[in-house]
Amino acid sequence: MCIGLVYRVLETTEHRARCQRGEDIRWVDTSLVGSVETGTWLLIFLDAAREILSPERAKQVEEAVSAIERVMSGQSVDLNDCFGDLVNKEPELPDHLKPLLK
Repeated sequence: MCIGLVYRVLETTEHRARCQRGEDIRWVDTSLVGSVETGTWLLIFLDAAREILSPERAKQVEEAVSAIERVMSGQSVDLNDCFGDLVNKEPELPDHLKPLLK
């Protein structure tokens, strides 16, 4: 399974950013997302930034990843706490598929 992780930008150079998640600090490629500023939240996969995240979205992703990590280590998880944005939400079709329902 491939999972992107949330990191916060500590410093930047051209096309690179030094980022932190917990105690893990690493340099990542920012070519796919463009220029970023210190404090920005990024979704990182294979040492490349894939998406700039709002603080709210970064929190949601981090809660979901944290839940997966806890389950994998044998701990129990309250899904309402970890996936609150998905619990009791009806799935939505992408806009391009909605006309097919008519």
